[in-house]
Amino acid sequence: MEWLYGRNPIYEALRADRRAFKRLRVAEGAQPKGRLADILQIAKNRNIAVETVRRNVLDSLTENHQGVALEAGSYAYADLMDMFTLAEERNEPPFLLLLDALQDPQNLGTLLRTAEAVGVHGILLPLAHTATITPAVVSASSGACEHLLVGQANLAQSIGILQENNVWVVGLAGEDAAAKPPAELRLDGALALVVGSEGEGLRRLVRESCDVLLALPMRGQIESLNAAVAGSVALYLAWQARAWK
Repeated sequence: MEWLYGRNPIYEALRADRRAFKRLRVAEGAQPKGRLADILQIAKNRNIAVETVRRNVLDSLTENHQGVALEAGSYAYADLMDMFTLAEERNEPPFLLLLDALQDPQNLGTLLRTAEAVGVHGILLPLAHTATITPAVVSASSGACEHLLVGQANLAQSIGILQENNVWVVGLAGEDAAAKPPAELRLDGALALVVGSEGEGLRRLVRESCDVLLALPMRGQIESLNAAVAGSVALYLAWQARAWK
């Protein structure tokens, strides 16, 4: 079990209902209004125990609890086949996001939130050396990860499986001379977008496994975009190419 915190993340976790929930802790004096009222109503409907506690009890869990914390089971990871199935159920070409060893929970949460917003069918993380779905990431994604299929796998091997299933694999690599701008690439079909880590970008084997590399044009003074920002821009470009479906 682990403690989720924050009103929106807890609300989305309860709404998604993909975990086991043990108990809800609410700070003394917290007004049962807005999102907290929604949380309490779901807890009542699901027979989840509700405890009123002093705020310092929640402070011992995290600084960003917003007066509420939920004890929940661990995050349930999916596999690649689940993602193919979801795309088939939606009658859409597969749209996946592969994250190659992101380290920052905030960056991971931001990309998960964007991925959910644009209708990605699944996200793959490496088996090691990566941020995973922790309570901090649930908070950073504002609970979006609770509605997503997220899996852990060998990314190079997964890219091979995607290619065997006619999924175009595009790596985001702005500093590579071989990378092409969005105007020269098709992003409207079966697509897997690969985003590298904050400092190193795509690892060599993952980079070499991609069908093509994408560079986002820049006209300002800075050399590059944050991984989460660049990945989010690329996700929206792909969604636009898919006619905002």
